[in-house]
Amino acid sequence: MTTKTIAHSFHIPIMGIGFTIDTPFKVAPYGISSSISLVDDILIEKMRKFYCERFDKPYQAISSKMDDFRAKRITAYLNLMQELVDEKFRQLKVNIDNGRQELDKYLAMLPDSSSIKQNFNEFVAKHQNSNELMNWLNENLVKGSIDVNIMTKLDKENTQNGEKLPVEFNDAHAALRGFAESSLESSIILSAGMNPRLYSYMDRFSDFFPTVDGYIKKKIILKTSDYRSALIQGKFLAKKGLWVSEFRIESGLNCGGHAFASDGYLMGPILEEFKTNRQSLREELWNMCAAALAEKDKAMPSEAPVQKITAQGGVGTAEEHEFLMEYYDLDGIGWGTPFLLVPEATNVDPDTLELLSHATEKDLYLSDTSPLGVPFNSVYGNTKDQEKQEWIDKGRPGSACPKKYVALNKEINGEDLCTASRKFQHAKLSEIDTLELSTEEREQKIDKVLVKSCLCVGLGTPALLVNGIETRAEGPGVSVCPGPNMAYFSDVVSLKTMVDHIYGRTNIIHRTDRPNVFIKELGLYMDFLKKKMNEVEVPALNKNLMTFRKNLEDGMNYYQDLFSKQEKYFKQVKSNCLKQLESKKQELRHWFEAVTA
Repeated sequence: MTTKTIAHSFHIPIMGIGFTIDTPFKVAPYGISSSISLVDDILIEKMRKFYCERFDKPYQAISSKMDDFRAKRITAYLNLMQELVDEKFRQLKVNIDNGRQELDKYLAMLPDSSSIKQNFNEFVAKHQNSNELMNWLNENLVKGSIDVNIMTKLDKENTQNGEKLPVEFNDAHAALRGFAESSLESSIILSAGMNPRLYSYMDRFSDFFPTVDGYIKKKIILKTSDYRSALIQGKFLAKKGLWVSEFRIESGLNCGGHAFASDGYLMGPILEEFKTNRQSLREELWNMCAAALAEKDKAMPSEAPVQKITAQGGVGTAEEHEFLMEYYDLDGIGWGTPFLLVPEATNVDPDTLELLSHATEKDLYLSDTSPLGVPFNSVYGNTKDQEKQEWIDKGRPGSACPKKYVALNKEINGEDLCTASRKFQHAKLSEIDTLELSTEEREQKIDKVLVKSCLCVGLGTPALLVNGIETRAEGPGVSVCPGPNMAYFSDVVSLKTMVDHIYGRTNIIHRTDRPNVFIKELGLYMDFLKKKMNEVEVPALNKNLMTFRKNLEDGMNYYQDLFSKQEKYFKQVKSNCLKQLESKKQELRHWFEAVTA
């Protein structure tokens, strides 16, 4: 079964809501794949208006009073993105007679091993005719994919005229429909765990099913942090005839945004499990999928469609990138956080750009600010936290909650509220006032309420600020969600420079003390475990903590073996990595000896 050539071995994952809302327009014409968040249809509609005006395209507003407005807004925006990318990609090829600046940029960013780059140079050496060159470009140059991301748990129920709407009008369902009805030929990334109702809804759209030759117009990517979850979700979809075209493995803690920590399972052993079981996973899922396709009387490919395995989270050097690709036989690597310092690719306002470029380890932390109740990577000093504190100081804590995408809590009279909203926080603070508590207990409970931040606004605002779009409803505060890897990147750079760094043609990391990606993640998990140990009375008797400890120890043993056997990679850091692993093993042992003494 033939597969479409891809230009690059990396992709740009979704970051927040607004940071990558239009990244495909900026990078897809150069063959780089990226993804758009479908959380915020209000932001999406504003961005559609902005781009229509910028490129003199007809624009007709999709009002919130229209039926199915959320899905329609998403479809319209995605179609516009495809149109703009196609036009930009075409111009890159047709303007060769008036200078090859954009084409040269496309080619220069390709990895040195790229067959496209090599074949182009050979073709130009033999052919001077511009028509022949144009034909070659049309046949060989490829665009990056315009992928979309749905956080499956953000599936708020909706009402109209006081009546609850059917489930297909839930937020995630409507977003999926918006993508399914678009003209895109790309992938939908499903993150944050399984949503059975949403997954079951997918089989209503023919674009998710393969043709007889294995082509799937709209592919499914599952973002997962472990093999077991991937298998469970893959089986659920396969039984409906839906094929997972890519498993995207993300570090539980060494990533940006929400951090879905595993039970101490580390990235290396997880990748090893996928590597070992890759073929059996594909065969098992295809047997289920083929049976479901036959039962539904759908087209039946002669063999399983392509299934990719990719990874992301904390990768920061060309050597790490190359090692992961080669050793674990991966199809691609996600580079997210470093691209927050690439204005050509992402939307980051000047204040936040300055904050990120100077951030060190002590500035980056795992916060409790997310209304979802999931640990959230953040950076001290972000303008949304400053704005939040100003409202607290004025005696009016909480957000006005203008968008309500995370209004999922029903504690207050059964009403759907966001825990960062003013209404929810006022009710909880009033409740605390009625309790008989010590000063310390009272402060702890108050802090737990006030720490929540309006992320669905704060994570979208940078796109408005960067593009000069008014923010009267949202306010100017920006939430930002870099991964811990941000500490080692300090230069604001061009797209080409960042790509050159990824492929080892330059190095933009000035610090010499950056830990290896695996060692960094291990340290994050050690910190996470230490915090969990402090939350229980007898850690050694806590079954979950003991499982966590064993998984960490198994992971460290795996890494010791991995680094000891490495001859091609990590030569300069190998000795130090082995010392760090031994030190952390002893540290972990001492922690549990201390609590059992």
